[in-house]
Amino acid sequence: MENDKYVIGMDFGTLSGRAVLARCADGKILASAERKYRHGVMEAFLPDGITRLKEGTALQDPEDYPEVLEALVGELVRESGADPADIIGLAIDFTSCTVLPVDAEGRPLCSLPAYRNRPHAYVKLWKHHGAQKEAEEIGGKLGEEISSEILYPKVLEMLREDPEVYQASHRILEAADWLTWLLTGSEKRSVSMAGYKAWWSAENGFPQEGFLAKLDERLDGSKLFGKVCPVGKSIGLLNEVWARKLGLSPRTAVAAGVIDSHAGAPGSHILGKDQLMLVLGTSSVIMAFSEKPFRGMGIYGTVKDGVIPGYYGLESGVAAVGDALEWFVKSCVPASYYEQAKEKGLDIYQYLTELAGKVDPGKSRVLALDWFNGNKTPYVNTDLTGSLAGLTLQTKPEEIFRALIEATAFDARQILEIMERSEAEVRIREVTASGGIAGKNPLILQIYADILQRPVKVAAEPQTAALGSAIYAALAAGKAAGGYDSYREAVNAMSRVRDTVYMPGEEYREIYNNKYGNYQRYGAWMDTFHRREGGDGL
Repeated sequence: MENDKYVIGMDFGTLSGRAVLARCADGKILASAERKYRHGVMEAFLPDGITRLKEGTALQDPEDYPEVLEALVGELVRESGADPADIIGLAIDFTSCTVLPVDAEGRPLCSLPAYRNRPHAYVKLWKHHGAQKEAEEIGGKLGEEISSEILYPKVLEMLREDPEVYQASHRILEAADWLTWLLTGSEKRSVSMAGYKAWWSAENGFPQEGFLAKLDERLDGSKLFGKVCPVGKSIGLLNEVWARKLGLSPRTAVAAGVIDSHAGAPGSHILGKDQLMLVLGTSSVIMAFSEKPFRGMGIYGTVKDGVIPGYYGLESGVAAVGDALEWFVKSCVPASYYEQAKEKGLDIYQYLTELAGKVDPGKSRVLALDWFNGNKTPYVNTDLTGSLAGLTLQTKPEEIFRALIEATAFDARQILEIMERSEAEVRIREVTASGGIAGKNPLILQIYADILQRPVKVAAEPQTAALGSAIYAALAAGKAAGGYDSYREAVNAMSRVRDTVYMPGEEYREIYNNKYGNYQRYGAWMDTFHRREGGDGL
């Protein structure tokens, strides 16, 4: 249409970048693209193939990000046929806390010859758990459990293990903030990432120097902190260099970055405090929204305007969902099941789902603990491990498959109930699911509805994070340029949910309530055992 305006949403995930070009008027996706990172995730060696990495390491090469960004934007413009002059905004979401050290010119230290073989000069991905020891040390000093996935353990690990890299860094910042700096020249940090991963708040700003000195007197706030910009606001306009590289107008607004899963909120038509956002993928993200802050037991909700303007976003999640199912399918399912699935023209997941749908949860005695990647809430410990109880020689694979699904839903229910009991006064009326699993497995959605005892809706657009970023881009551009000034107006115009709603049934309500109680008691016992045994588990 003649006067249409468009926006680009960039979703930088763990293994690849995805992007969409959407029409502002109705959110219609005119083009989408995906590209893998050239270096992937480095967990064993640096790119030199010689420098070995310690256990728990997860690094990336930051040069992959602008390379992917440039390729994706070019593909979107070519595929859509949109006039670059009509593309009014661009926004980036990113995994977090994913951080890198840079010099005063914004160059990643690992791109400099002197630091090319130094692990701490590279990007530490969100799932880098090499700083678990530092997380436990910081938690001990603060009197609370904290995750190794936030900023401070990762920086402290760098300072302790390679002080030269730490000293050489001018800034240590989120990858999303680095990209928006490249694109605009503005060093402003995203409120989303500063709040959830570096403990910034509107009331107090970043933690004071006394806080850093308590962790290590060598920590320097000038490397870690800076001015911030709320989500949905413009961090600056595209600079001339990147306007030429991307083939876009230098009048294009660049929005503040946002955590990838959080971008799913506008992309899933999340508007306010009575909705729970549930992202179901390899892991899950669970978010509720409140007019009051809350932080504790692995739930982080002290950031206002970090996701939805006017609200605090309370975030937690389940550390292994698709990952746990994949482990089971690859490691524990007999060959005969693969043969039977092939005979029926199904893949192994479809076949197990079909069989699991016939399992009566009232008769199956299998109970799973879903801590295959540790626990986020309420125990906040990446060293906790998963387990299975109630197995007999008659137990079938589909019973275990269903029990694993149920365990992740019990975990989600536990998080929901902690949120509702907190001083944040959350009251959840409905759940909106997104992510790869939500789009293709109705059984899982029905189990979640039954266990959470809430209706479950599904986001209409599979690329919810990229669409959410596009909505933030439309907000950053503003109504005068053809975008929006109101979050609610933008979301109502540009995102929607599917017609199908998964309603909680009465048939298994009492059964699941009893199983949920057993899940909670089992988890408490396992956590106590782990602590008593000094972290060695079973």
